[in-house]
Amino acid sequence: MGVRKRERAEQIKEAKKTMYFAKLNNCPTSPRKMRLMADLVRGEKVDKALNILKFSSKESSRRLETLLLSAIANWQAKNEDASLEDADLFVKEIRVDGGTMLKRLRPAPQGRAHRIRKRSNHVTLVLGANDNTQSN
Repeated sequence: MGVRKRERAEQIKEAKKTMYFAKLNNCPTSPRKMRLMADLVRGEKVDKALNILKFSSKESSRRLETLLLSAIANWQAKNEDASLEDADLFVKEIRVDGGTMLKRLRPAPQGRAHRIRKRSNHVTLVLGANDNTQSN
Protein backbone atom coordinates (compact mmCIF):
# COMPACT_ATOMS: atom_id res chain seq x y z
CA MET A 1 0.00 0.00 0.00
CA GLY A 2 2.80 2.42 0.81
CA VAL A 3 4.52 1.94 -2.54
CA ARG A 4 1.32 2.58 -4.49
CA LYS A 5 0.59 5.69 -2.44
CA ARG A 6 4.10 7.03 -3.04
CA GLU A 7 3.81 6.37 -6.80
CA ARG A 8 0.47 8.18 -6.89
CA ALA A 9 1.97 11.13 -5.01
CA GLU A 10 4.79 11.31 -7.56
CA GLN A 11 2.28 11.24 -10.43
CA ILE A 12 0.37 14.11 -8.86
CA LYS A 13 3.61 16.05 -8.37
CA GLU A 14 4.52 15.57 -12.06
CA ALA A 15 1.03 16.62 -13.14
CA LYS A 16 1.28 19.81 -11.09
CA LYS A 17 4.43 20.78 -12.99
CA THR A 18 2.37 20.93 -16.19
CA MET A 19 -0.62 22.62 -14.52
CA TYR A 20 -0.92 26.38 -14.69
CA PHE A 21 -3.52 27.87 -12.39
CA ALA A 22 -4.48 30.96 -10.43
CA LYS A 23 -6.81 31.39 -7.48
CA LEU A 24 -8.93 34.31 -6.36
CA ASN A 25 -10.11 34.00 -2.76
CA ASN A 26 -12.83 35.94 -0.94
CA CYS A 27 -13.94 37.96 -3.95
CA PRO A 28 -16.83 40.17 -2.74
CA THR A 29 -19.27 39.11 -5.46
CA SER A 30 -22.00 36.53 -5.17
CA PRO A 31 -21.06 33.15 -6.64
CA ARG A 32 -24.13 33.18 -8.87
CA LYS A 33 -23.05 36.40 -10.60
CA MET A 34 -19.48 35.17 -10.96
CA ARG A 35 -20.62 31.85 -12.47
CA LEU A 36 -22.41 33.72 -15.27
CA MET A 37 -19.06 35.05 -16.50
CA ALA A 38 -17.14 31.84 -15.71
CA ASP A 39 -19.50 29.83 -17.92
CA LEU A 40 -18.78 32.15 -20.86
CA VAL A 41 -15.01 31.54 -20.83
CA ARG A 42 -14.90 27.84 -19.84
CA GLY A 43 -13.20 25.84 -22.60
CA GLU A 44 -12.29 28.90 -24.70
CA LYS A 45 -8.84 29.74 -26.01
CA VAL A 46 -6.99 32.30 -23.90
CA ASP A 47 -7.10 35.19 -26.39
CA LYS A 48 -10.82 34.71 -27.05
CA ALA A 49 -11.52 34.46 -23.31
CA LEU A 50 -9.62 37.71 -22.69
CA ASN A 51 -11.70 39.46 -25.37
CA ILE A 52 -14.95 38.14 -23.89
CA LEU A 53 -13.98 39.39 -20.44
CA LYS A 54 -12.60 42.73 -21.65
CA PHE A 55 -15.74 43.73 -23.55
CA SER A 56 -18.28 42.51 -21.02
CA SER A 57 -20.05 45.14 -18.95
CA LYS A 58 -20.34 43.03 -15.80
CA GLU A 59 -18.19 43.86 -12.77
CA SER A 60 -17.18 40.23 -12.23
CA SER A 61 -15.60 40.15 -15.69
CA ARG A 62 -12.90 42.62 -14.56
CA ARG A 63 -11.88 40.35 -11.69
CA LEU A 64 -11.86 37.25 -13.92
CA GLU A 65 -9.78 39.11 -16.50
CA THR A 66 -7.04 39.87 -13.94
CA LEU A 67 -7.24 36.25 -12.73
CA LEU A 68 -6.76 34.95 -16.28
CA LEU A 69 -3.81 37.31 -16.80
CA SER A 70 -2.31 35.98 -13.57
CA ALA A 71 -2.68 32.37 -14.76
CA ILE A 72 -0.99 33.33 -18.05
CA ALA A 73 1.86 34.93 -16.10
CA ASN A 74 2.19 31.71 -14.07
CA TRP A 75 2.43 29.76 -17.35
CA GLN A 76 5.13 32.14 -18.61
CA ALA A 77 7.11 31.74 -15.38
CA LYS A 78 7.26 27.96 -15.90
CA ASN A 79 7.87 28.17 -19.69
CA GLU A 80 10.26 31.07 -20.16
CA ASP A 81 11.55 29.85 -23.52
CA ALA A 82 8.13 29.18 -25.14
CA SER A 83 5.99 31.85 -26.79
CA LEU A 84 2.38 32.40 -25.83
CA GLU A 85 1.08 32.25 -29.42
CA ASP A 86 2.59 28.82 -30.10
CA ALA A 87 1.40 27.32 -26.80
CA ASP A 88 -2.29 27.12 -27.80
CA LEU A 89 -3.49 27.67 -24.21
CA PHE A 90 -7.14 27.33 -23.27
CA VAL A 91 -9.24 27.62 -20.11
CA LYS A 92 -9.28 23.97 -19.04
CA GLU A 93 -11.22 24.40 -15.82
CA ILE A 94 -12.81 27.30 -14.00
CA ARG A 95 -14.54 26.66 -10.71
CA VAL A 96 -16.53 29.14 -8.60
CA ASP A 97 -17.15 28.10 -4.99
CA GLY A 98 -18.94 29.96 -2.25
CA GLY A 99 -16.74 31.85 0.17
CA THR A 100 -17.36 33.44 3.54
CA MET A 101 -20.62 35.22 4.15
CA LEU A 102 -20.97 38.49 6.04
CA LYS A 103 -24.26 38.52 7.91
CA ARG A 104 -25.94 41.84 8.64
CA LEU A 105 -29.32 42.81 10.05
CA ARG A 106 -31.63 45.29 8.38
CA PRO A 107 -34.58 46.83 10.23
CA ALA A 108 -37.97 45.62 9.05
CA PRO A 109 -41.50 46.84 9.84
CA GLN A 110 -43.13 46.24 13.23
CA GLY A 111 -39.87 45.87 15.14
CA ARG A 112 -38.63 42.86 13.22
CA ALA A 113 -35.26 42.42 11.48
CA HIS A 114 -34.29 40.83 8.18
CA ARG A 115 -30.96 39.12 7.73
CA ILE A 116 -28.80 40.36 4.86
CA ARG A 117 -26.19 37.89 3.57
CA LYS A 118 -23.26 39.53 1.76
CA ARG A 119 -21.80 36.65 -0.20
CA SER A 120 -18.26 36.14 -1.47
CA ASN A 121 -16.66 33.47 -3.62
CA HIS A 122 -13.46 31.61 -4.44
CA VAL A 123 -12.49 31.19 -8.10
CA THR A 124 -9.96 28.62 -9.34
CA LEU A 125 -8.82 28.91 -12.95
CA VAL A 126 -6.73 26.17 -14.61
CA LEU A 127 -5.08 26.60 -18.00
CA GLY A 128 -4.37 23.70 -20.33
CA ALA A 129 -2.13 23.44 -23.37
CA ASN A 130 -2.96 21.45 -26.48
CA ASP A 131 -0.13 19.00 -27.03
CA ASN A 132 -1.00 18.05 -30.65
CA THR A 133 1.81 20.25 -31.98
CA GLN A 134 4.45 18.23 -30.12
CA SER A 135 3.06 14.79 -31.03
CA ASN A 136 3.14 15.43 -34.82
